[in-house]
Amino acid sequence: MPPPPTELFFGKRQLRTLTVNHRDYIVMKQIGRGGSSKVLQVFDSDMRSLAIKQVYLENTDDATANGYKNEIELLRSLRHSDRVVQLMDFEHRVTDQMLYIVMEKGDTDLTKLLQSYTRLNEVDANMCKFFWGEMLRCVDVIHKENIIHSDLKPSNFLMVAGRLKLIDFGIASQIQSDCTSIIKDSQVGTFNYMSPEAIEAQQVTRNGSSQTAIKISRRSDVWSLGCILYNFVYGITPFGHIKQPMGKLVAIVNREHPIEFPPVADCHLLAVLRGCLRRDPYQRPSIEQLLSDPYLTGCRCQCQK
Repeated sequence: MPPPPTELFFGKRQLRTLTVNHRDYIVMKQIGRGGSSKVLQVFDSDMRSLAIKQVYLENTDDATANGYKNEIELLRSLRHSDRVVQLMDFEHRVTDQMLYIVMEKGDTDLTKLLQSYTRLNEVDANMCKFFWGEMLRCVDVIHKENIIHSDLKPSNFLMVAGRLKLIDFGIASQIQSDCTSIIKDSQVGTFNYMSPEAIEAQQVTRNGSSQTAIKISRRSDVWSLGCILYNFVYGITPFGHIKQPMGKLVAIVNREHPIEFPPVADCHLLAVLRGCLRRDPYQRPSIEQLLSDPYLTGCRCQCQK
C-alpha cells in the first residue's frame, strides 16, 4: 500500500503530498478534470512545477483503461521530441486501481488562448499564422513517427515556454510504416473537429458482437487542424452553428452541405482552409505540404498585388 498523504502548510494554507514511485510531490491545486481522471498541479523535490494525471480505473471500461495505457506507451516513445508534452514518471497501483501519470506542465492551452482573443473580437493575422505553424510542427513530429492523434482540438495543444506541445494521446493510434491508414474499434474524437471519415462508421461483426470500424489516416488530423484554423479566423468551427449533435454529424459527412468561407484578406489562408476541409481525405494536403505552403513561407498573395 502507498504511504498516506503528508499534510504540509503554505502560509495558512494546508497542502498535501502525493507519492508516485517513491517520489513525493507537493500538491498545489486541481487544474483539470475529465471522465475518470483529474489533473493536479504539483511541485517535485527540486521545486519544478509539474502535472499529475490521477486516473480512477475501478469503474472504467476496458476501452477507457486501454486508452490510458496507450497514452503512456506513446508518450514514452516520444520522449525525444520537444513538440510533445514530456512524460516524467508513472505508476499503476493495482491494489487500489489507481494510475498516476507525472508530466510536464504547460502555461496554458490553445483553448484559453482562443477565448482570450475572442474576447478581443479578432485574432491578429501574424498571431494566427504563428499558432498555425506551431500546430503543424507538433503534428508533423507524430506523423513522422507513424502516429495519428485522432482527437486534435485546441485543448490538446499546450503552451510550454513559448512553444506549443501536443498532449492527450489516449485515443491516438500507431500505424505500420508500410500502411497509410488504420481501422479503429470505436468512434472517437470531438464532434466539432472530427473528420467525415471518422464519422462514417461501418458496422462489422467481431467475435459475435457488433463494433464500429473506422478507417482513418493522417489526413484525418489535417481536417481537425483545418477546423482549429477556421475557429481562429472566423471565431467558430465550420459546423459550430449546428447545435443538435446528430444534425452536426449529418452535416459534416454530407458532401452536399456547403462549408461557408467568408472573405479574408489573405488568399493563401483561404486556400489552406479550403484544402484542409475537403471532405475527400485524399484531396487534403499533407502536413509537409502545409508547412511549405505560401501561407507560411511568406509568398505575397496575388490578391494583395
